[in-house]
Amino acid sequence: MPGSPGPMIKEMVELARSGGGLRGTRIGAGPMGESERGEVAARAQVAYFCSRGHQTRPSFSLEAAIPDQWECPRCGLPAGRDEENPPTAVTATPYKTHLAYVRERRSDTDAEVLLNEALAKLRGTW
Repeated sequence: MPGSPGPMIKEMVELARSGGGLRGTRIGAGPMGESERGEVAARAQVAYFCSRGHQTRPSFSLEAAIPDQWECPRCGLPAGRDEENPPTAVTATPYKTHLAYVRERRSDTDAEVLLNEALAKLRGTW
């Protein structure tokens, strides 16, 4: 019949009403609890300071090499371990346009000569 639900939909509705199935977990979930996961590595918190005065304290394993700089999670600037002398921000050079490269190679007088030659060719007076 065109208006009646199929047998598959009836089974799905019945399963949803019965409350059957796994709840509160997902298939493939790992074991619960610290004892099944293993020992936690010994850790040390290290303070880093950025030039805007922010402080962050990431945790590192005692066996790991501790970096001299860390990215500040609040502003993105580099942060160092010395609070009095934080590292300065790296300045990025802006993108150069084609015109900027041309101006590096040619002076204004050279550009004027080239422009006059091109205009003369267009006008047919060259």
